[in-house]
Amino acid sequence: MKNLKSLVILAFLLASTHGWAQKKKQFKVQTIAFYNVENLFDTINDPLKDDEKSPMMEIQRDRSKIYADKISKLARVISDIGYDVAKTSPAILGVAEVENKQVLEDLVNDPQLKDSDYGIIHFDSPDKRGIDVGLLYKQDIFQPHSFSKHPLFIYNGDKRVYTRDQLLVSGVLDGEEIHIIVNHWPSRSGGEARSRPKRVKAAELNKRIIDSLQNVDKNAKIFTIGDMNDDPFNASMKDVLKTKDDREDVKGKDLFNPMGGMAKSGNGTLAYRDGWNLFDQIIFTAPLLEKDYSEYRYYKAGIYNKTYLSNKRGRYKGYPFRSFSSGSYTGGYSDHFPVYVHLIKEVK
Repeated sequence: MKNLKSLVILAFLLASTHGWAQKKKQFKVQTIAFYNVENLFDTINDPLKDDEKSPMMEIQRDRSKIYADKISKLARVISDIGYDVAKTSPAILGVAEVENKQVLEDLVNDPQLKDSDYGIIHFDSPDKRGIDVGLLYKQDIFQPHSFSKHPLFIYNGDKRVYTRDQLLVSGVLDGEEIHIIVNHWPSRSGGEARSRPKRVKAAELNKRIIDSLQNVDKNAKIFTIGDMNDDPFNASMKDVLKTKDDREDVKGKDLFNPMGGMAKSGNGTLAYRDGWNLFDQIIFTAPLLEKDYSEYRYYKAGIYNKTYLSNKRGRYKGYPFRSFSSGSYTGGYSDHFPVYVHLIKEVK
């Protein structure tokens, strides 16, 4: 069975009445990840969208070949995320910057992902650039039972600013109820300070969704994942979601952000003007931090930034090796690194 791929042996230090003793136990491992795939647009002009300005549509030659190459490169990355621990690709993957459901169909049908049997949840959003979020999930591990899109209403005077919806998916992960919110919050166009209120609004919507789930079940296992266009220490995180960076501080209905510590250490998922940002985040509720491993609990989080995903030379050495630059295809992957968390459950 495919699930057997997620069995690993992990060494844990367990407290006993005689002090600390090392004991090996067997655990199932599941990976939940997020990846901003950088302008995954198809090669066909959609008259209902402003896709003519997308990097893919700006390319005049070999567009189909370039599209196939980008799909193949993204499939390689997805198949690799978390593999070193889980020995398989993510059970659940949130994605951003996709044009439509068809590009996701092409992605999951790539030979590198075909055997993973990913299902797709996607809604068209009103974003002015025509980009959406979506969720990929292994159908033998996660069974969604409800999903909905939640529009973000932002206005510039009387005029609405159209941006991405937030996608809520609830379902059963290997026998356990979880909830996933996939996000791509408004960009920093016009500057961080000027655009900040838009992301605060996005955080407020996110908080309402989380509160509604916790009001039904205070012990709900909720993940909010995505490209927030904010760092873990910005107002949207600290003032609205009130995320905690230290797991020992997380109580009750608090939210834990494992990316907070990474940001403090100078790590990031994208680079701009010689500085790193950690916009891509996975945040979750307190029940996932409990020590009873009879259910899935948080094990570790990370940024998937393997060497092949970075520029090898030049001014942008070490930055994410992006797909597009100045209207040309660079042969890279994305301008963002993916992020992930591993969940573990003890096998008796």
